[in-house]
Amino acid sequence: MRVALFVTCVNDTLYPRTGRATVRLLERLGVAVDFPAAQSCCGQPQFNTGYRHETEPLVRRFDAAFRAYDYVVTPSGSCAAMVRDNYPRVGAKAAAEGRGGELAEAAARAVPKTYELTEFLVDVLGVTDVGAYFPHTVTYHPTCHGLRVLGLRDRPRRLLSHVRGLELRELDGAEECCGFGGTFAVKNPDVSAAMGADKAHAIEATGAGAVCTVDNSCLMHIGGTLARRGSRVRPVHLAEILAATEEEPYA
Repeated sequence: MRVALFVTCVNDTLYPRTGRATVRLLERLGVAVDFPAAQSCCGQPQFNTGYRHETEPLVRRFDAAFRAYDYVVTPSGSCAAMVRDNYPRVGAKAAAEGRGGELAEAAARAVPKTYELTEFLVDVLGVTDVGAYFPHTVTYHPTCHGLRVLGLRDRPRRLLSHVRGLELRELDGAEECCGFGGTFAVKNPDVSAAMGADKAHAIEATGAGAVCTVDNSCLMHIGGTLARRGSRVRPVHLAEILAATEEEPYA
């Protein structure tokens, strides 16, 4: 099978270690991973802000970059949801406007092959024990896109439950949004900050030493809020926990 990493803008720019962890994890499981250099933004910021036409070139670019691959794996529920949920909308709207079916065809190629990392591990590779070792207390925040759009359900928790040394702490109000929401945090900063404070309080109440998610965008918001509170809780992407072993521990 031909597998490509879709690293995403946030990870490429701010959290490159998550991309490296994803590749290290997949290669440990026997998957050869390519990184098409032509990849770019999935178009979510443009689409969510109402610039649908400006999103269209990015749909084409995604299709061109990943067309040769059987699977596209991304350590981001948010970006996976953009491809799977919104690319078909972009294509359908363009066709309805009489501009042909090119975008709809691009979406049809991209949607079935694009997987968030935990989906790929559980649903495609059929594994829940990836040989990880992370001797810390951890709480898990299910991000909105992963929870409500992709329907990840218990996949991340099943993977975490098999990590040796890890103690998973239950998070009160886990399904409540952290308040980031991409451009929502910019347009509604006071509401976003208040939601972030509620989430940080709940995380600290678990007594866990780390909080993990499947999205670094949400983790950036949560981590920033925790840091401003002087909290010692570490934000860690799930991929980095799963990639850690006794031989290559998380630093």
